[in-house]
Amino acid sequence: MEIVGKIIQALPIQQGTSAKTGNPWKMASYVLETQEQYPRKVCFEIFGEERINNNPCKVDDVVTVSFDIESREFNGRWYTSIRAWKVQQGVVAADASAPQPAPQAAPQAAAPQPATGTFDAAPGVDESGDLPF
Repeated sequence: MEIVGKIIQALPIQQGTSAKTGNPWKMASYVLETQEQYPRKVCFEIFGEERINNNPCKVDDVVTVSFDIESREFNGRWYTSIRAWKVQQGVVAADASAPQPAPQAAPQAAAPQPATGTFDAAPGVDESGDLPF
């Protein structure tokens, strides 16, 4: 998935050591604001020192973020994370190399055709054509 927006906040880098393997880890989190009529704020994270170094972000950068969403359950509560795997500077089209098709006019709706044949009214129905309301 991808999202485009402006970095409005860089949170402090978190780091620690994995309890299971003893390996060190590092995570950077950023808040991005979309540039739509009704902007949304999205907090995403970049996990791993190599990814952090390869995807530098700073406040006021306009970026396209490619990410994965994952939810985990812990003690009956669900937690969702948005993990970026690539951050590109500027607005990047989904496939910039492909030619964009020219807009076409919307197809015209066919005019309704008059009904043919006769219909028998149900018993007790007034056939004068007056509507009951």
